[in-house]
Amino acid sequence: MDAAALITSARARLGRFARAAQGPLAARNVSARVGLALVGLLVTFAILGPLVSPNDPYTSDFTRGVTPEHLPVGPSREFWLGTDRLFRDVFARLATGARLSLLIGVAATALATAVGSVVGVLAGWYEGRWIDTLLMRLVDVGLAFPFLLIVMALGAALDRTTASTIFLTLGLTGWLGVARIVRSKTLQVRGLDYVVAARALGQSTPRVLLRHVLPNVAGPVVVIATILVAQMILAESVLSYLGAGIAPPAPTWGHMLFEGQDYLGAAPWITASPGVAILLSVLGFNLLGEGLRDALDPRKS
Repeated sequence: MDAAALITSARARLGRFARAAQGPLAARNVSARVGLALVGLLVTFAILGPLVSPNDPYTSDFTRGVTPEHLPVGPSREFWLGTDRLFRDVFARLATGARLSLLIGVAATALATAVGSVVGVLAGWYEGRWIDTLLMRLVDVGLAFPFLLIVMALGAALDRTTASTIFLTLGLTGWLGVARIVRSKTLQVRGLDYVVAARALGQSTPRVLLRHVLPNVAGPVVVIATILVAQMILAESVLSYLGAGIAPPAPTWGHMLFEGQDYLGAAPWITASPGVAILLSVLGFNLLGEGLRDALDPRKS
């Protein structure tokens, strides 16, 4: 009886421990699912939104889109999210802006991730040598300045009126943090047994980096890239709000916020729509990145 009682007690304790451990994990799974749902909603809206919109995002409607008081009309059947200060369809402009924000965010993240990964792997592999010192001092100098300040300074030398120049500007300034994280991971990987064995067998450095080092740093890079998309979308919106982004009449979310700030009382939907879109997009990518980080971290499995 004593042995059976001990076994029953042990099982009960293990059950309570398992339920307690599943709580945070379940919460992380919920966060990841919410992030994936928000990102999927953004992608769907960017793809289908301009197709289902009943109006053109660039055309002012001076017959249906204006009230007798010469103010923008609110949400209705004709204008699902109302009209802006120039009596253009807010929904159509929001959907077109979603395409721009998503394309710029993903493209800039891809460029920043590629540059940062190359710099980080080279610096970590040649730790203590002149190339490591040169690259890391360059990264330190870049990180010493605020991100948006560097973006605006670099953009001042470019004709920042198109999506391509914006993505180049953001991509060429967003790789600094990626490089430091990849370098730290490379330092861990290069000391692993199979990497040392590959070097001892005489495999060339490019072969070792491509076949053994890069696959092992890919996990953290994916997490960084997911969160970096949110930062790029937010940075593009800030630049557009400050007038340093894509030139009008392109419907960027930041410029829509700027145009609606004088109508916060009379037509709050002009600023509410892009504001909510930016909030949900950034939140979605951040939650998805945190979920991927937890899923790829063996200590939390």
